[in-house]
Amino acid sequence: MPTLWTLHGDGKTIRPETVVSPDERLSWPRTIGIGAQHVVAMFGATFLVPLLTHFPPSTTLLFSGIGTMLFLLITRNRLPSYLGSSFAFIAPITAAAAGHGMAGALFGIVAVGILLAIVGAVVMLTGTGWIDALMPPVVAGAIVALIGFNLAPTAVSNFSSSPLVALITLAAIILCTVAFRGMLGRMSIFVGVVVGYVAAVLLGAVDFSPVAKAAWIGLPAFTLPKNPFADGSLWALLPVFLPVVLVLIAENVGHIRAVTQMTGKDVNVLTGRALLADGISTTIAGFFGGSGTTTYGENIGVMAATKVYSTAAYWVAGIVALLLGLSPKVGAVLNTIPSGVLGGATLALYGLIGVVGIKIWIDNKVDFSKPKNQFAAAVALVIGVGNLTWVIGDAKTGISLSGIVLGTVAAIVTYHLMNALGRWRGAD
Repeated sequence: MPTLWTLHGDGKTIRPETVVSPDERLSWPRTIGIGAQHVVAMFGATFLVPLLTHFPPSTTLLFSGIGTMLFLLITRNRLPSYLGSSFAFIAPITAAAAGHGMAGALFGIVAVGILLAIVGAVVMLTGTGWIDALMPPVVAGAIVALIGFNLAPTAVSNFSSSPLVALITLAAIILCTVAFRGMLGRMSIFVGVVVGYVAAVLLGAVDFSPVAKAAWIGLPAFTLPKNPFADGSLWALLPVFLPVVLVLIAENVGHIRAVTQMTGKDVNVLTGRALLADGISTTIAGFFGGSGTTTYGENIGVMAATKVYSTAAYWVAGIVALLLGLSPKVGAVLNTIPSGVLGGATLALYGLIGVVGIKIWIDNKVDFSKPKNQFAAAVALVIGVGNLTWVIGDAKTGISLSGIVLGTVAAIVTYHLMNALGRWRGAD
């Protein structure tokens, strides 16, 4: 049975040096406000993936909300996280849909979810020792950092689409953070997005016509995956999708390491449950026409900015996402948020993710005078920032490995190879 939350102090104020732990909460109005920030933070990226893959956005949003609540239940309400659309699925979905349609691509998503759930179950049985050995602090920090920095081009692209609106949003976030104390300062991201949105409306950059056409209440479109036992050609899609599992493992482990680092609470023991939960969420989403899920870096940025790690806020975000998925009208309103506003917010959020990775190095006193640490971090970060892509096989149907997965593999292989060679020749 999940534990509930204790009230942090009086529920209204937070001392500058303190954090709101996962098992604590603020007053419900303040918790709802923090939850709203998480909704805003995840919204743009969660909608972007289905828009790029031509999946129904409302369906994806609905199952991201359901997946978030399942995640909180399976991790016993101890690990704050939002499960949004994973960018790692974009390339394989595009390749699969070209030859097998959306239903064929959904088979690949389901396969990834099942395998990830199996990995989670194995971790729960065997413990996290092998993951800790596989990903020491220098590797974990590199993975967290490259996840944030790999997203930088998306933030820059959104920012460039409307520089003035984006700059107003970013300035409002920064000014709110430094000018106000208490909850208003901690809700700077939400305030900044509201200010940016109002500016966009005044500048005539918001089109409300889709809102007028949308219904208030309605189910999103559902699509079932193709049956691989009826269509044997679907099995050929597995090599295209299975590398995504490595990305999801890296993102989940990176998220858990970041939460541990930011809260001071060791939640690494929940790694198996987190992987299992993400696997189940991805599987369910794939069965009904939603995109695969992952722990969201955007929400790490919100927690880093607010110092509020309460899982209660994520329940709010999950419930809101579910309701938005059932309300085309409300979803249409939120979908009018211009990319420039999202660009201003994500420019700060993605950078904060990268800084969290660097903080892991600092807090664990990673010795960068050692070549194995230097090269593991250096190679991984350049691959992640440059979004190096390696296509194995045909350009359209082959396996495409890009920034996050290649950077993760590079960090792991480089560190352990140099570590083994160093021990072989008697050096550290």
